[in-house]
Amino acid sequence: MAYAQKALVITDIGQPVVLVHDHAIPEPGPNQVQIKVTVAGLNPHDGKSRDAGLFISQSLPAVLANDVVGKVVKVGQGVAGITIGDRIVSQAVFAPGSLQNGLQEYALAAVGSMAKVPDSITDDEAATLPTNIIAPLVALFKVLEIPAPWSPTAEDFDYVNASILIVGGGSNCGKFSVQLAKLAGIGRIIVVGGNESELNGFGATHVIDRHAGYDVVLGRVREMVGDDLIYAFDSVNPPDGQILALNALSSHKRGTLARLLPLGPIDESKVLGKKAGFDVRNVFGSSQVHPELAGPFWERVPEYLEAGKLKSLPYVVKHGLEAGYVNEVLDAYRDGNSVFKTHIHL
Repeated sequence: MAYAQKALVITDIGQPVVLVHDHAIPEPGPNQVQIKVTVAGLNPHDGKSRDAGLFISQSLPAVLANDVVGKVVKVGQGVAGITIGDRIVSQAVFAPGSLQNGLQEYALAAVGSMAKVPDSITDDEAATLPTNIIAPLVALFKVLEIPAPWSPTAEDFDYVNASILIVGGGSNCGKFSVQLAKLAGIGRIIVVGGNESELNGFGATHVIDRHAGYDVVLGRVREMVGDDLIYAFDSVNPPDGQILALNALSSHKRGTLARLLPLGPIDESKVLGKKAGFDVRNVFGSSQVHPELAGPFWERVPEYLEAGKLKSLPYVVKHGLEAGYVNEVLDAYRDGNSVFKTHIHL
């Protein structure tokens, strides 16, 4: 490795990111490419990494940002269909010491967690995808065991007559979960929270105002699905809020809740009438942890983007590899403020 690039790094947990000028430039190994980073997208977990050491505590100094877009400058052995000059969108691995994260001038991307960016799609549009789409991909097609639409078992699954409840439609993961459910052809896509017209445009069949109150929301879900719901995904709530989705599940069929925030156990005394029982399963949205699902998905991403089957989400841009920009966003996540998906342009 040559020590010749600028990067924003965490040197001490709980302290701001800082700019360094001598960070190692990683060389691509087999099934990897080296990219010159153009966009690094931030997400809430980056704030938890900075402030509490999530994913990085044993590998300081560390670079953040798992949503990465860049132009290929080197190609490793075994990489097919990618050439120097191609634009790539990638989800960086969450593993400690990752050489793939985006807040550096040059990073690595790996087969199975990257896709070429079509000419019709901008770098920023592509950068809205990685972490926020892989989490619901895993939730729907791994955790809930709905067959991925490209899988061999898809032919035998009745998507049209299936229903799914998505709680947290206003979140980026919630919005992409609606798009993935539509992509699969699920007949009833019921969403709690979020902008109704936007979610309808993504494929939601029913959108319920989350402010209507617990009993009203639960009653409306029940009106739509009766006692037949077996699939639910909560993309935003801690355990107390996950009770809504659990109580919406069927009583006479065993249902499953996939939850993105496994912050503790469920108070099962508040889950009523589940004669057939229920499952609560955690979601970890990593391409590398789920290669059998993520690999085929990333292969299809260019096609889905060009066809409009996947649509990018809103974002804001900060120009330059500036520590102040990144710390400002991570402070907002820490303080519970509303944050637009932020892209750092290197």
